[in-house]
Amino acid sequence: MKVQEEITKLYYTIGEVAQMFDVSSSLIRYWESEFVPLKPQKNRKGDRRFTKKDIELLEKIYTLVKERGFTLEGAKKELRKRKSNTQSSEILARLKKIRQSLTKLKSQL
Repeated sequence: MKVQEEITKLYYTIGEVAQMFDVSSSLIRYWESEFVPLKPQKNRKGDRRFTKKDIELLEKIYTLVKERGFTLEGAKKELRKRKSNTQSSEILARLKKIRQSLTKLKSQL
């Protein structure tokens, strides 16, 4: 499922998001209660406004739960694992850049 190709607006309603994934709005609300990182903004009336970041997370959740058959707990663990791997990769990349800068500075001295 390539939902990201359809993203053109800043905010989407829960109905629009549910239609993107072909699921019910109540399932989106349930996933919101189960997955802590999924926190769409709410307007004064309490209507949920999903951003591109929220939709990307929902796409990951949908893939894990609906397509790959993960349980909710298994999907939560997988998302945490992916997040820590991503953070580790980012930290490693930053450290390599710092090392290159320091090596370049050392050679200039």
